[in-house]
Amino acid sequence: MPPRLTCEGGRDQCETGQEEVIPVSDPPHAPADTAPAVDENRLEQLITEAQTALPFELPALADRCASALGLGSAQIYLADLQQRLLIPLDEALEPLPTDHSSGGWAYRTVSPRVVDAGDSLIIWMPLIDGAERLGVLAVNAASLDGPLMRRSRMLASLFAMLITSKRAYSDWLAARTRTAAMGLPAEMLRAFLPPRTIGSRSCVSTAVLEPAYDVAGDAFDHSVVKNVLHTMILDGMGHDLVAGLTTSVAMAAARNARRGGGDLTDVVGSVDQALAQWLPDHFCTGVLCRLDAETGVLHWVNCGHPPPLLIRAERVLAGALDSHPQPPIGLAGQLVPAARQVHETKLEPGDCVLLYTDGVVEARDADGAEFGLDRFTDFIIRSNAAGERPAEVLRLLNHAVLDHQRTQLRDDATILLFEWRPQYQ
Repeated sequence: MPPRLTCEGGRDQCETGQEEVIPVSDPPHAPADTAPAVDENRLEQLITEAQTALPFELPALADRCASALGLGSAQIYLADLQQRLLIPLDEALEPLPTDHSSGGWAYRTVSPRVVDAGDSLIIWMPLIDGAERLGVLAVNAASLDGPLMRRSRMLASLFAMLITSKRAYSDWLAARTRTAAMGLPAEMLRAFLPPRTIGSRSCVSTAVLEPAYDVAGDAFDHSVVKNVLHTMILDGMGHDLVAGLTTSVAMAAARNARRGGGDLTDVVGSVDQALAQWLPDHFCTGVLCRLDAETGVLHWVNCGHPPPLLIRAERVLAGALDSHPQPPIGLAGQLVPAARQVHETKLEPGDCVLLYTDGVVEARDADGAEFGLDRFTDFIIRSNAAGERPAEVLRLLNHAVLDHQRTQLRDDATILLFEWRPQYQ
């Protein structure tokens, strides 16, 4: 058996228990015969079983897969809707705070975390589906070397895929990630929302939406079609079930046009027509964007919405994405133009584009002071400069907006951030 890794340095400041952090990203590779043998027959059986396993059976399945890989026990934790907690799928365990735990550190940084728990090691592995953070996997092991670390990564990758495939039809998984009762408008709207984060080697788009359990009129959408990133943010009129229905119809119409091969003008026109036909007394403001991830060429249409913000080299380029006002989406009659005006610009590597609804900057504290556009953009810039990933930037910003208004938002607040990073290719 390879030697146990020893602790180096002091206690990690994010820990709240007695665990000692082992500050290594990957232990040294040990000779191949020192790692426990993999029971390939058993592992094959378990992977086959996983295809038909029910979601509530995943905790036990994770344990058996870990054992087949020569590891100890394994526990699955998923982030709650507001990303404040990591909720265990094993209902006998307690949630972990995202901001003050080793598991939370692995989630926030999307990096493995190894801690000494006294009689064993705990390997905290991020659960990632493409670019989206799902949660973490905690793997117990008596010792650790290179092969066992790689097996832990394989196990986390397997269960990230399993969770992604099963959560689309599992009310149980949805319920486990909630910490409060959800209103009907929010329930309906969330059924239409895409994953929080999507991306490729050259671009990433991530979004947050509040109030998590009582949202109605706001929505976001993002999708990748070959090398093109489509993004959209919407703010529906009102704050009720019909407002949620309005933005849901708008998202469905946009996707229908995209999947039919339509360009940006076709997409906006399709949404205009759908709302005018099915909900003639309702409309929404919005911004729709199309980014060519190979060239960095950005096209966008602004329909009565706050203009997007362009962040370059840690500063906001004032007015870079401003445009002549156009009517909101879905207005019937003479106000709807025959064709929307599409604007174009060329991004530079590392550029971030920020879409938001007015509920973000208009959030007020107890003294009536707004969160404000300056504070909003400064938070993004400082977090980016500190090396935070886009999804973590928005998680922190979202909590800052909520804390500013003592978690009682007067209006929906939605933020979408996309980033062009062609150097990742």
